[in-house]
Amino acid sequence: MSISKDEVRHVAKLARLELSEEEIEKFSNQLSQILEHAARVQELDLENLEPLTHAVDRRNVFRSDEVKECLSREEALSNAPEREGEFFKIPPIV
Repeated sequence: MSISKDEVRHVAKLARLELSEEEIEKFSNQLSQILEHAARVQELDLENLEPLTHAVDRRNVFRSDEVKECLSREEALSNAPEREGEFFKIPPIV
């Protein structure tokens, strides 16, 4: 399948792009190659292939979620420059 220069101009106009004649020639060739490749992919017999969600068999790579001891509220706030009750107090950001 071949894309004409007029079709490239039309698409460029829709995208509000200004293209030189050199760019129109270049994009015409490139888009034609892309469409030829897509046509070859469509010719493949994929009837007996299972759909894939990923090209490589992957499993959950996350670590297990384990409850561990953490800082108490008092320890977490011990180095705070200012506190308001049980919370950090920060200057207003405007």
